[in-house]
Amino acid sequence: MIKVVFIDIDNTLLSFSGYVKTAMREGFEKFGLKPYSDDMFYIFENVNNGLWRRIEQGTLAFDELIKLRWNAVFKELGIDFDGEVFEHYFRERLFTCAIPEPHAIELLEYLKGRYVLCVASNGPYEQQINRLRVGRMYDYFTHFFISEQVGASKPSKEYFDRCFDELRAAEFPSLTPDEVIIIGDSVSSDIAGGVSYGLHTCLYRKGEMPAADTGGAEHVVSSLDEVKTIL
Repeated sequence: MIKVVFIDIDNTLLSFSGYVKTAMREGFEKFGLKPYSDDMFYIFENVNNGLWRRIEQGTLAFDELIKLRWNAVFKELGIDFDGEVFEHYFRERLFTCAIPEPHAIELLEYLKGRYVLCVASNGPYEQQINRLRVGRMYDYFTHFFISEQVGASKPSKEYFDRCFDELRAAEFPSLTPDEVIIIGDSVSSDIAGGVSYGLHTCLYRKGEMPAADTGGAEHVVSSLDEVKTIL
């Protein structure tokens, strides 16, 4: 029987993609860069996803990502601008941005009281906590497993070991992986980590991912509202 639900933040509870598009459009205008177009977002997405995969694999530190990310994006776009300056603007805005994914609040309302809810996110702790507060989602959660504070990142075994250590010390002394489900949008992070650790897994696909690319997820949903049929 499932007792604990791990939920990712970016592009699961809060729309990171929606934020990026807005930040690029407004930031390019602010700094006098070439006008934003939607094809530029996909350049960002490819660069950003590649860097995060390196973090997940343990070959890149987050502090290195924030130095590399926008310089790499601007190189691909043929824009001559200091990427670290834009990164500062980007992260400052992200700190207070909370665009909910469709049905995210309704899902949390449904799950609250039925299960112990835990944030499971890779990223900076204060940033992610503040975004949950701005999005009025913070109070639904009992535990906040955010990589900067945990000291390890999804999908590593060390990340999940530390999450389980906290849960066992707090309220579930004999908690086993088959009593936990993880819900997230990332095959390489949420699903790979969950499958490897023995958790139940639910991929939030949003209709944007090839049907075969599910990473062996036990459940696949295209809307967060569908999670209610699983839990």
